[in-house]
Amino acid sequence: MLQDIERHLACPHCAQALTRHERTLRCPAGHSFDLAKQGYVSLLAGDAHTGTGDTAEMVAARADFLAAGHYRPIADALAEAAAAAVASAPGDPDGLVADLGAGTGHYLAHVLDALPGHPGAALDISKYALRRAAKAHPRIGAVVCDAWRPLPLRDACADLMLNVFAPRNGPEIRRVLRPGGTLLLVSPTARHLRELVAGLGLLSVDEEKQRRIDEKLGPYLTAAGQREVEFTLRLGAQDVRTVVGMGPSAWHTDPERLVAALGALPDPVEVTASVTVATYRR
Repeated sequence: MLQDIERHLACPHCAQALTRHERTLRCPAGHSFDLAKQGYVSLLAGDAHTGTGDTAEMVAARADFLAAGHYRPIADALAEAAAAAVASAPGDPDGLVADLGAGTGHYLAHVLDALPGHPGAALDISKYALRRAAKAHPRIGAVVCDAWRPLPLRDACADLMLNVFAPRNGPEIRRVLRPGGTLLLVSPTARHLRELVAGLGLLSVDEEKQRRIDEKLGPYLTAAGQREVEFTLRLGAQDVRTVVGMGPSAWHTDPERLVAALGALPDPVEVTASVTVATYRR
């Protein structure tokens, strides 16, 4: 619920605190933001562009794929890392967990189940995703915002931040994390979905991706360890269509060529899922 995270929110125009007046959030400077009936609030600046956000079709595909449990090992590893991070650097017993690029809220909900009492802020630029995130867990508040602009959260308000297959804004992550707070970042390895990359011509992952992430975050956070999570998926043809449609390849794949390529794959097909779960500390 938004009320669980309201004390952590900041006006995107002046960075002052926001307070609720019926179904509107307002700051002392007079900026106001209406709460959507679907349970989220948009804290985008007026000149922000939402064209890079996931479409309704991409969000539906992701919701279906995740609900089927295909990526459960990733969610479990993230929840385990979150519980360990909070236990090793305890802060506020009801400290904020902020998920930058939260999508449907699937991973944030899984983490909150492992952290009783902690509220969660689902941050994403896609209103279609946040309509689902607002209902994904009773302690999630969903906020539309741009990951590349100042985040609408107060300084040092978060004990823990999540970033799963999403954009990373190092300076803002550091600002929002409290001293001693933790970022958990999930990114694909070069082996992730490799059978589909080869068979369907999907976007591939750079072998140096994790090194480049470490370099970009290095000025703001300290790397504190990582683990790889790798497992085999057994996907039917519809599952393959769904996993293609939910990710960045959805923007770049020709539908007719995809149909032809799918016909050449075994049904079901065994596919490698491979990610890195990396820990960083402020």
